[in-house]
Formats: sequence, structure tokens, C-alpha cells
Amino acid sequence: MPDPDPIDDDDLSPAAASTEVPEARIDASGVRLDKALADAFPALSRARLQALLAEGAVRRDGVVVTDGSAKARPGLYAVTLPPVAPAAPRPQAIPLTVLFEDADLIVIDKPAGMAAHPAPGTPDGTLVNALLAHCGAGLSGIGGVARPGIVHRLDKDTSGVMVAAKSDRAHAGLSALFSSHDIERTYIALTRGAPSPATDRIQTRIGRSTGDRKKMAVLKAGGREAITDYVVQAAFGQPARAGGPPLAARVACTLHTGRTHQIRVHLSSRGAPILGDATYGSGSPSLPVRAAIAQAGLTRQALHAAVLGFVHPVTGESLRFETAPPADMLALEALLREL
Repeated sequence: MPDPDPIDDDDLSPAAASTEVPEARIDASGVRLDKALADAFPALSRARLQALLAEGAVRRDGVVVTDGSAKARPGLYAVTLPPVAPAAPRPQAIPLTVLFEDADLIVIDKPAGMAAHPAPGTPDGTLVNALLAHCGAGLSGIGGVARPGIVHRLDKDTSGVMVAAKSDRAHAGLSALFSSHDIERTYIALTRGAPSPATDRIQTRIGRSTGDRKKMAVLKAGGREAITDYVVQAAFGQPARAGGPPLAARVACTLHTGRTHQIRVHLSSRGAPILGDATYGSGSPSLPVRAAIAQAGLTRQALHAAVLGFVHPVTGESLRFETAPPADMLALEALLREL
């Protein structure tokens, strides 16, 4: 069954974070509840707290309280804060590397460090801001105010090929292609060690980590199916022990699903995390590899979306785009080959 949403609904970006529920214990009694709450939650004004009380967003020990003029009673208070509505992004004249463009869609080579769309903490400087300046009003509005034209994502620190919709018909068609996985997507990763065997399919379930809700993890139950085919294209450095893995490797990964952080989680699960990945890179690379990372100036995960192929949803033309990894990854790979 096709996925209902090509933009994976396990997104970990701040924009998709769950509703915030701060808590505080109030021990005083005899004070008006709204005043006691204002003292306990200094980031919220008394007027804001009165409105939240009226909305039923305040609980004491799990029970809703609504009367701000009543006397406070001791207990653990929780205030449910609704998510902030996204502001309309503004056009910004950010240079784009355009690989293809027509009236319906645009394909770009996204640099590392650029988020796909605005989110709390990243209000601008995103691909959406750049597309609004480049395309003007010619972006599909199906993605909503904050995500016009966006049909899939790359992590902020992942570089590579992305497609965006300029027309609503292209947006619908591209979304259908991503949902049915009728898209060719191959990534290049530089890893600590190498996954074994040299060629394999990783098929697991991926969902939010039970230990850290900001991370994804391979799950025994729950989550969503995730499928990645990989090939170790090159190995670098002699194994630290006989029969052990190389110090590093270049791995090509082909996605058959599009879960949040899928390649990063899958490679880490095989004991070969992506170099530079601060979230999933458990353990430290060898000293020669760390030196190569520093010399290459790599400050992000070494992951590049190299290939994107699909059938144009409007014209029916077969399109395929391939770009080389950017300078930081190329420099690192050159240094790794010398190990």
C-alpha cells in the first residue's frame, strides 16, 4: 500500500514537534490561581494564562482547571501550549544551482547547510525562501504556507538533488510518485568502517527512539517499514585487526522508502555510521580518519543525494539527474584514499 504522505510524517524538524506542555509544581495556597500560575510559569503572561485556563489547557494533577479567580491548590500543574502557526516565508535572493526547470517543476542541487523549509530556529535562508525569489508566484501552494512546492526533503546538512513543484498538477503527480516509490534515489555516504556484507538490503521498521524522542531508531515493533539497498564502492585504510572492517568506506545507498533519517539510521545499525554524523555516529573514528575529517573541513554528515530519477508527472518525459558530492566530501574521500 502506498504511503499516504511522501513528506515523511515522522519529521523531526522543530516545525513538526509535538505540542509543548511545560509543568511546574505549586505549593502555595490561598493565592489566586492565575497569579500563582504566572509566578510558576514566568514565560507566560497572566493574560495569556487566563486565556489558556478558559480554553481548558491547564491541568492540576491531570485534572482540567478553568477558573483563574479561584484559590490555587497545591499540585503539579501542566499547561498545554498550542503549536505556533507558521509565518509566511519571504522571498530571498539566494543563489540556486538549477539542474532543470520548466513551467511545472524545478530540480536543484541543494547545498549542505540549507534547510528545505522554514521552521522554528530556521526562519529564513531555506530552499523555500530561495524558490520564492527564483519562481515568484509560480510555486505550487499545495504544501501550505510554510512549504510551497515542497514534495520531499533532504536533511539540512545533507547535500544533493531535490525536486520542487511549480504547478499544482506537478505537485499532485510528484507526490503520487514518491508515495508509490516510483522514484530513483541514490545517495553517497562516507562511513566509519563499512557495513557487512559488501552488498545487501536493509529492511527494518523505523520510528522514534524510545530513549530519545528527537532521534529515530530501528524498532522491533511499531514505526514504519524502511528499505535501503547498499553497495560498498570503496574501502579505505587497513583494518585495525585481522578480518576487521576498513577504517572508512564509500557506500552507495538506494532508497525504496523515505523515512526520516533512514540512511543514517540504517548504516548506523550496521555498525558503519556516516562520518560527521553527530546524532547517529556512535563511537569515534580512528585517529587517521579524524585527522582527515579535520583537514577536509567536513563539519556535517558526509551524505550526498547523488541521483534523482523520475517520470515527469505532466509531460511523461523520463528525467534523471546526477551530481557529484560537494567539495568537503570530495576532499575527505581523497584523503581517505591515502590511508
